Amino acid sequence: MSILFDSPPIAFVSRIPDTEAQQWLIVLNTLLPDNEVCLFDSLTTRQKQQCSLAVVANPDPAELRQLPNLQWVHSTWAGVERMVAELSVADSLVNDPLIKSTAFPIVRLIDPTLAHTMAEAVLAWTLYLHRDMPAYRAQQSAAQWLQRPYIAASERTVGVLGLGKLGALSAERLHANGFNVLGWSRHDKSFENIQTFAAEEGLSAMLAQSDIVINLLPLTDQTRGLLSTARFAQCKQGVSLINFGRGPTMNQADLITALGAGIVSHAVLDVFYEEPLPVNHPYWSHADITILPHISAPTSISSASKIVANNIREYYKTGRIPEAVDRQLGY
Repeated sequence: MSILFDSPPIAFVSRIPDTEAQQWLIVLNTLLPDNEVCLFDSLTTRQKQQCSLAVVANPDPAELRQLPNLQWVHSTWAGVERMVAELSVADSLVNDPLIKSTAFPIVRLIDPTLAHTMAEAVLAWTLYLHRDMPAYRAQQSAAQWLQRPYIAASERTVGVLGLGKLGALSAERLHANGFNVLGWSRHDKSFENIQTFAAEEGLSAMLAQSDIVINLLPLTDQTRGLLSTARFAQCKQGVSLINFGRGPTMNQADLITALGAGIVSHAVLDVFYEEPLPVNHPYWSHADITILPHISAPTSISSASKIVANNIREYYKTGRIPEAVDRQLGY
């Protein structure tokens, strides 16, 4: 038997460009004809009091506090570490017991399309490193005609850090294209055709065998600064790195030192401590770093909106909130 709910406005709370926010509104309102999804700034004081649900994209905690009756929020992003951290800081700064805590459930986006997009990017940039594209680009700048030795994909070992949905599909895509693939996760996992490792000892063993290491780990207390001097020392000499996970997983100064020492030969970076990457950051001018503007797995508004809308419809039908983020883990 369905539970009947009133349908107050659904707030869309974000710090994304207005043009992008408007695209979300158009699609969500089309998919949710019985509800009204409104930009936060367009809500009246009374409507803010009525809101029990918000769709969010990098929201300002101060705005979420103005929705005192929120029951849960649905993120349009797969990664919610920044949001969790900002809400935690905001709560710690409030001493007034009358001000509502922001400890409501956070539901992150789980979109199968995202995993396929990430797997595509992982394969593309692994091939970039595998076929020596950074070296050929440098040769072009120096007007050098030099053919480098070819190495078969089967002779190249790629290690994937993180075997969640994104990592598992990425590892499978790499294997399907002939690479020898290893995978690491916090806990034991098993996949056909992929040798897996777990825990501290497993991480060291995987790094020692990998020619290319790809980070797809979420940002947690355990992964912050994980890729540092100590880890680079466990890698093969001349290892290449791809960071498509989170910027703070990799220690910036240690990476530059490792590149200078030849421990790391090249790094493809799509995520950073601060985004956009500041114009004076040393990464920009480093010959052995390829910078991407956080494009490895962009959210598809079309597919993501369908998932968000389905979850919202189910909530109004049954009263059940979808599986929420573990705030301690950050995902």
